[in-house]
Amino acid sequence: MSTAIEAPRGVDHIVLPVHGLKVARERLGVLGFTVAADALHPFGTENACVFFSDKTYLEPLAVAGREACEEAARKGNVFVARDRAFRFRVPDGEGLSGIAVASTDAAADHAIYTEHGLSAGEILHFSRPLRLPDGTEATASFRLAFAADLRAPDFLLFSCERANPLPADRAALERHGNGVTGVSAVVLTEENPSDFQEVLETVFHQREIEAHSFGLVVPSANAKIEVLTPAGLTGYFGLDAPNAGRGLMGAAIVFRTADIGVTERLLAANGVRHARKDGRLIVPREAGQGAHFVFEEV
Repeated sequence: MSTAIEAPRGVDHIVLPVHGLKVARERLGVLGFTVAADALHPFGTENACVFFSDKTYLEPLAVAGREACEEAARKGNVFVARDRAFRFRVPDGEGLSGIAVASTDAAADHAIYTEHGLSAGEILHFSRPLRLPDGTEATASFRLAFAADLRAPDFLLFSCERANPLPADRAALERHGNGVTGVSAVVLTEENPSDFQEVLETVFHQREIEAHSFGLVVPSANAKIEVLTPAGLTGYFGLDAPNAGRGLMGAAIVFRTADIGVTERLLAANGVRHARKDGRLIVPREAGQGAHFVFEEV
């Protein structure tokens, strides 16, 4: 096998479009997650993030101001334009629309994406407030460089450089009643996964791709990216693919938990519909959740 381009990149966060943060907060709370305070983007969207001790996080994303989003999209804001397109194309407007890859140089990433014909548009630089559990506020600043494949209109990859990093001490936000410590895998689906191998190799700086009969696995620096056929998604997780067409589509997130028993007791106590399969807990997606959630003990 060939060597990687350089040290493989890791997952920074996962984007989960939802109809509203109130419903997302309630659903994630029932699932045992600690949810950060709402935060407003300067271009009309808002989030309520779930942070993990492995320094990844979930970004439930809602529209706070439609006019502001429309204006940002007209001015070339790729993040907002792709979010609007996703909500339009996906039947219920919710899902897993993208993965942000941790980066230290978004400008260099943009150059690489452009060289490979994968750039989705101009770099985005913005800041947003972050309110911590003790009531203090900090400002988080980001630079985003976007990569996309026109054959996959419902999925976006982008590198995320933290120009002004999030506070290092987020311990209170990283403790979750369900015992989750981080993201083990992000699961995508597509009829012919190998069609999208190049874009994944380029964005994750990883050529050590593992291929099998149901798809492929990209071992990133901190979590696997699995691209499965619809049959593979059903066989591995007992789940149906979120669409019947072509192109990458976000399907599920696999979480690490220290004690699967703790997780299962919490789900049962909160009346959350779930199933056991091959030692994992499977929670089908519902409103405010975005994707199917899978819990495994590590």
